[in-house]
Amino acid sequence: MDARPVRVLATPAAEALIAQLRETHGEVLFHQSGGCCDGSSPMCYPIDDFIVGEQDIMLGEIAGARFFISPSQFEYWQHTQLIIDVVDGRGGMFSLENGTGKRFLTRSRLFTEAERLRLSPLHTG
Repeated sequence: MDARPVRVLATPAAEALIAQLRETHGEVLFHQSGGCCDGSSPMCYPIDDFIVGEQDIMLGEIAGARFFISPSQFEYWQHTQLIIDVVDGRGGMFSLENGTGKRFLTRSRLFTEAERLRLSPLHTG
């Protein structure tokens, strides 16, 4: 049987930026933002500077950093694989990449029906 599909993954450029941020800030985590000030950007925080909510869903890990999403955002994104990439630009005002000249960006693709049936169970908070 094929390996289970992952719900979130990072491009090599995103992995490199995560490594850079980890060198400066220590361990980090991600939370898929749901709007407001930073739109729907993946936000990167020092692991001790963001309180994960009890209902937040852990989608997986990228480059060793846990990746969370709120239940309302998960409703919207649940049928897709999130692909975290990096582009030139200004990061979210509260996200660690702000000031690097790069920003994280969420791309996505729909899971196939076969992939959807093989997804792993999710964990909260």
